[in-house]
Amino acid sequence: MKAKEIREMSAEQRSSLLKETIEKLYGLRIQANMERLDAPSELKKAKRLIAQIKTIENEG
Repeated sequence: MKAKEIREMSAEQRSSLLKETIEKLYGLRIQANMERLDAPSELKKAKRLIAQIKTIENEG
């Protein structure tokens, strides 16, 4: 997801997306610890999306 798309969302949509992504990251971390993670790049993508959302929320 691009930063422009995140900026166009309402605050409520951003917060729900943030919550969903955090839950997804938690699940991926559990899978990684159990050595069943199919796509390790998903961890990086989830972390990046969380950072983007938080940065945009802090902008203004």
